[in-house]
Parts: sequence; C-alpha cells; structure tokens
Amino acid sequence: MSERPYRIFEAFLASKRMLTPHMARLTFGGEQIADMTTRAPDQRIKLFFPKADGTPPAIPNRADWYEIYKSISPAERAPMRTYTIRSLDAGARELVVDFVMHGDNGPASRWAMYAEPGDRIQISAPNRRFDGVIGGFDWEPPAGLSQLLLIADETALPAAAGILEEIAGGNAKPATQAFIEVPSEADVIDLPQWDGLSLAWLPRGKDDHAYGAQMIAAAGAAVIPASVLGADTMELEAIDVDHDTLWDRAETIDNAFYGWIAGETAAVSRIRTLFIKEKRIDRRHLTMMGYWRHGKVRA
Repeated sequence: MSERPYRIFEAFLASKRMLTPHMARLTFGGEQIADMTTRAPDQRIKLFFPKADGTPPAIPNRADWYEIYKSISPAERAPMRTYTIRSLDAGARELVVDFVMHGDNGPASRWAMYAEPGDRIQISAPNRRFDGVIGGFDWEPPAGLSQLLLIADETALPAAAGILEEIAGGNAKPATQAFIEVPSEADVIDLPQWDGLSLAWLPRGKDDHAYGAQMIAAAGAAVIPASVLGADTMELEAIDVDHDTLWDRAETIDNAFYGWIAGETAAVSRIRTLFIKEKRIDRRHLTMMGYWRHGKVRA
C-alpha cells in the first residue's frame, strides 16, 4: 500500500488527569503511534469516538475513508471531532491531547469524562512514513519574526501553549503579545515566560463575559506596528458565522508582524472585521481561524 499523508491509527486511553476545572489531559498509547508525526504546535488531528450505543468506531485505514464515513447517516456513524496534538513521543508510542470539558453534552466531552484506561478510539493523524507535504497546521510565521500577536480562547489553548513553548525554546524570540480567554481564573495554566512576552489571561467567569467578548476587546487594545496599518485596500468578503468556515491563512511577505488568532467563530469574525476593514491591517500578516461556533456542532 502506498503511503498517504494521513492515516487511521488505532489507539487506547493510557491515562487521564484534570489540568484545570475545564481542561483534561488525555494520554493515548498504541503500537501504531510509532508511525504518527506532527509538523507544528497547532497540528490538527481527528478523533473518532464510540457511538451513543457504545459501538466502537470502525473507520477503515484506506485512502477513501472519508467518503465512506460521509456516506453513512450522521445518526449511524461514529462521532468525529478535531483536536490539536499537545505532544507526541512516537518512540514511546505516546500521544497527548488536551480536551476542553463542557459536561455530559457532547460525544467528545462525554467520552473524556467517563473513559477508563484501555478504552479504545481511532485517530486520523499525520503519517510518519509519508515524505511529502502533510498540512493540517497553520502556524507558519516568517523567519526572523519581529512582532507576534496571539489571541486564543480555551479551545485554541493547546495550540497557543505549544506555540509559546516552541518560541521559548528557540533562539530569536519575537516581541509577543498573547491574550488567552478561558472560562475562569482557575483555568489559567503555567506557560513559559521570556523578556519580550506580554501574556494576559482573560477569564470570562470573573464578570460573566460572553464567549469571545474579551478576545475582541484584547484585539482592539493590541499594539499593531504602524507599518502594517492602513495597508489593506481590498474589500473584505462577508462571513456567515453559522454556515461558513472562517479560515484565513497568512502569507509570508516580510517578518515585521504576524497575527495568529483562533477561537469561537463569531469572535474571530469580529476581530477579522476590526483588523482588516477598520484598521486596514494587511491581511497577508494574519492567520485567523474559527475553531468552533457557540451553539453549533462542528467536526
């Protein structure tokens, strides 16, 4: 069988612990994880969970798995959700994924709540044996970046944390503004620090803020280099936050500024309007992604 950029992996839950009241860290094991890889701190993967009746997922490891999956009615197929690789040790056959916990009201959160070590799932993830372009990530800052703006909510926190850890472990560190919205003050986690990093945690619970409200406020307060302001003169295409996928990727034009914004789609859409339509920031400096939509299901 020829190698593909992504493949289906069989895995089992090895351990589980709560990091914060709303974030659980699940570690997965399995011999096949030896063939998994990751290319960036925001590397996306798909997890397949048991159906409501407990039937385990049975996604075939073949090139047309997605067509087969989509041909099954939503009520009959295994629930699929997108997550970020928090860490991967292929040699140790160990994959770590952080789950946002929001109660017994969705297949992923429910499974994470009740799963026991040994429980099995399937994962679509990058294939170590493939030597071409894999994709599935969006953190691609220009070399020698001078200034970074990072805005995220808790769903993008695993990726944001990985990005900050990668920068902290490097040599040349950009001046960084990071704003992270979380449910409560108890959901703040330890992240690396360095000279030039301004990290602000934005707990919603303190003043009962709406989802994304503090991300939007942070975007308005962020310091943007004058060189990228007023540079975008193109019309901004409208986004229907309930039906469209908001996924804008930056282009490398220079290393002056790079924005990575991810979280609730309506919030990211408002930030997109603020940055591009109102501030006229050159959109080629901005990666903006709607990870989820409040009140909607997204795989």
